[in-house]
Amino acid sequence: MVAFFFPLTDFKTIRVELPAEPVASSLGTEVTLSLALLLLLLGLFLLPKLWRLVRPATRLVEEDWVLIDGSNVMHWQDNAPRLEAVRKVVDLVRARGYVPGVVFDANAGWKLAGRYLHDGDFAQLLGLEARQVLVVAKGTQADPYLLQTAREFGARIVSNDRFRDWVADHPEIQTPGFLIRGRDVGGEIALEGLSAKPGAVPVNKR
Repeated sequence: MVAFFFPLTDFKTIRVELPAEPVASSLGTEVTLSLALLLLLLGLFLLPKLWRLVRPATRLVEEDWVLIDGSNVMHWQDNAPRLEAVRKVVDLVRARGYVPGVVFDANAGWKLAGRYLHDGDFAQLLGLEARQVLVVAKGTQADPYLLQTAREFGARIVSNDRFRDWVADHPEIQTPGFLIRGRDVGGEIALEGLSAKPGAVPVNKR
């Protein structure tokens, strides 16, 4: 038996006696079974949600990326830093059925807006997801990040830079078609060697 004493306002006490171990044991078993049932129900409820979370990661593997050398492309119009040139390349890459990813040097924001711009800033300005933009750390060159990311994703790069200093580490630079050159033609961007994928749906111009 377990006895509990409860003091009352008139200083009387009430003694309540409860069975000890038999009830505790039974209660423990019921709690265990209830928890097991609850976990089972939660598992059945969450499984479809977890599957939906996993599926996008699977689709990412199937995406056909084209990386954009943002710090190079932003000088294509009048040889002055303009984000509009990068935006046009992003739209063109997307219109031809590819997933654009943009890499900037750390000082790109200072050249374009007079202040530091991080990944999220550029993503918002370009109408992209944060995962599609990388601003490298201050004092770090963007080239090796750009080239290594292209290797990991099996992607090509839009840039007029020939990356001569990196050919030894990245011989794929010399593969025809790996570098996609471009130019500004009367305010419109032309890309060499990036044909539209079958079924690509053109996007509306900004």
